[in-house]
Amino acid sequence: MAATNSTTTYGTVTKTFHWLTALLIITAIILGVVANRLPYETNDQLAFKAQLFSFHKTLGVLVFAVALARILWALGQPKPGSLHPERTLETKLAEMVHWLLYISLVAVPLTGWIHHAASAGFAPILLPIGQGLPLVPKDEGVSELFAGLHWVWSKIMVGAILLHIAGALKHQIVDKDATMRRMWFGNAEAPDVPANPKSLTAPTAAVAIYVLATGGGAMAGLYTHHETVDATVALEEVSSDWQVAEGSLEITVTQFGSQVTGTFNEWTSAITFDPEAEGVLGDVTTTIAIGSLELGSVTGQAMGADFFNVEAFPTATFSAEITRGETDYVADGTLTIKDSTVPVTLPFALTLDGDTAVMTGIVALDRREFAIGNSVTDESNLGFGVGISISLTATRATE
Repeated sequence: MAATNSTTTYGTVTKTFHWLTALLIITAIILGVVANRLPYETNDQLAFKAQLFSFHKTLGVLVFAVALARILWALGQPKPGSLHPERTLETKLAEMVHWLLYISLVAVPLTGWIHHAASAGFAPILLPIGQGLPLVPKDEGVSELFAGLHWVWSKIMVGAILLHIAGALKHQIVDKDATMRRMWFGNAEAPDVPANPKSLTAPTAAVAIYVLATGGGAMAGLYTHHETVDATVALEEVSSDWQVAEGSLEITVTQFGSQVTGTFNEWTSAITFDPEAEGVLGDVTTTIAIGSLELGSVTGQAMGADFFNVEAFPTATFSAEITRGETDYVADGTLTIKDSTVPVTLPFALTLDGDTAVMTGIVALDRREFAIGNSVTDESNLGFGVGISISLTATRATE
């Protein structure tokens, strides 16, 4: 049995690519469908769901690599012609389905990979290649765009696979010809038929289907960001001796061994501060809109009752006195999240330039002290430690 194709049958390399791709893609589809339907209300459920998604994503990357190799191989190989060239419509339809499959085997895993790379958290790829991609930022808008494309295009792929299987069964059961035999291993006797004439009809039709489906997804709003939880409260403006001009408030958790960083987009700080004072230099009260948190693919879960429970507790509050520390400064007070108030000491660096102050601080918390994620008791699924990083630039208010 030859390794390369002939004008009548396929070689072992093409056959291996064909059946390996079929095994990988069908397994990935089954894993994705099952994982999507699984609940994640308990620690074990979350771990199992994430594991299935990790397998799904990993197989998707392998499908992408195998598909590229298969296409490159096919470019240099003759393709056996149709066994029934007189059936013009059937032949054109089969060619279109093949083009849909070729496009899908690259486009579907690639969009899923980009979605994963652009989002933060949940179900890592189980390959030593890292979780990111060059030129793909960690951005919720990019993540939503490619998640939508992945969903739409995967439906095209599933449809093409079903048509492909249906066609193969027709050839085997109804026509009783050599179509299936010449794609299976071993020496298959097949009639000598002319190569299919070159035509742009089939690839053009396949591309048109993709364009129409993609446009339909855009009309349905599948590529734009949708808030998982509409629970962001409008924070009142605060009167402060120092007005925050700009700043960021980030949270970092460890999920399945990987760090995931999110951002609270809405928060206010009322600050009094006198660097010349003795003892207590001032105080700070920071109010955080919990619903403004963006934490990648796990944002919705973070808003749930077992975590931040944003519907019942829409804000968190940090209140502290500011004093000098051994090297820089310290905000020593309490942090209230949900119905738990915990003492917290935040050391921070401060640079003063006239009436402008630049502050950066980092503090480590334990989520269990705030009853966050009580159902996730296994630290390998979700770490107990949570990092909080705050930076801001404030200007002294003029009288």
